[in-house]
Amino acid sequence: MADKKTGRGKDEVKICIACSAGGHLTEIKLLKKIYEKNEHFFLTFKRNNSLSLSKKEKVYFIKDPSRNPLSLLVNIVQSFRILKKENPDYIISNGAGVAIPACYIAKMMGKKVIFIESFCRMEPSLSGKLAHPVSDLFLVQYPQLKESYKKAVYAGSFI
Repeated sequence: MADKKTGRGKDEVKICIACSAGGHLTEIKLLKKIYEKNEHFFLTFKRNNSLSLSKKEKVYFIKDPSRNPLSLLVNIVQSFRILKKENPDYIISNGAGVAIPACYIAKMMGKKVIFIESFCRMEPSLSGKLAHPVSDLFLVQYPQLKESYKKAVYAGSFI
């Protein structure tokens, strides 16, 4: 029987994969086995690898905030509209800036947030510091990062 709010069955979940294009997107695509069997979509900005992905996957392009307050405001509005429309159960992100508003909006909407500190980060990233407070599961790929993030779970390398 389908859930009245989501229209999905008991064991069905919908996942939003929110990350910056480029290296973050390349890295998170390595986790395809985690999300490919579930309904999912990507939230990112336009770059060659995200444009290529959009030919095979559902991709929403949003404004990259680039630490610009006006761009951040546009990103927040876009992220809210997409998350409201898609109504995912989970957000999976490895950063960077483009994904942080989505993590906060998702948390305010009662969604589960899973953040993965990027493999290239052997010390805390700004995205990780911002996402940590709203993460239900915060994964690190280097054991020393557990000292910096009190909720961190060492998951080993995904690469």
